[in-house]
Amino acid sequence: MQKTPMLPRFKARFLTVALSLAILSMLATGCGGNSQVRVVNAISDAPVDYDLAINGTTAFSDVGFESVSPGSGYQSISSGSDSIEFFQTGTTIPVVSGSVHLESSKQYTVLAMGYYGDSAGADAPGLVLLADDNTLPKAGDTEVRIVHASPSAPGSVDVYVVPTGTDITSATPTISGLMFEQASSYQSLSAATYAYVLYTVIVTPSGSKTPFVNQGYTLSAGQIRTLVLVDASGSKTASPTPLALLDLN
Repeated sequence: MQKTPMLPRFKARFLTVALSLAILSMLATGCGGNSQVRVVNAISDAPVDYDLAINGTTAFSDVGFESVSPGSGYQSISSGSDSIEFFQTGTTIPVVSGSVHLESSKQYTVLAMGYYGDSAGADAPGLVLLADDNTLPKAGDTEVRIVHASPSAPGSVDVYVVPTGTDITSATPTISGLMFEQASSYQSLSAATYAYVLYTVIVTPSGSKTPFVNQGYTLSAGQIRTLVLVDASGSKTASPTPLALLDLN
């Protein structure tokens, strides 16, 4: 099953009114009702937590590194064209701001990434909007999505999602050439034979077989997981342990 994410990216130093309008013109027009939104902080070197405001009202507060808000599930937000601002907690000047279109009855993840200490550089803090799809996998399957949010990792990576113990020497990547700031499609994995199944996620620089992530997971049929490649806390080094979002079940 291939579910395609949506990835508009908002970066502090580049955002202009013209860019905001261009983004809106490329997205569908508004509709009534509510969307479901959660926010994830993947900014590893930030000295403080962050708040996220939507349409001028703080929707998420004190979101620390590798934290997800709300702690489980999503928060209901008015759908349509929404302004979005990302603040350091306790301040009033946004680090990142922009406009997004949230469709009614859809689920989204707002992912903050980049470096706090690189506000004028290539890895300045930014926001990516992911369109989530938490439709129950087909009977007996589990699903995994990978997001590349580690600025210190190679800019392009290969991902192997394989039964634990698999030798990847001659294996074909499950996901090839995943770029920084991108999310993969959802990958369907069989978990039907047993109550659970052991998979390992191995991440290498594109074209290499040398992993910088080699992490095992116990997955059960009916589950959906989003795994976010991040830097280690307080550092500019890729973490060997992706941040795991428990999307469904």
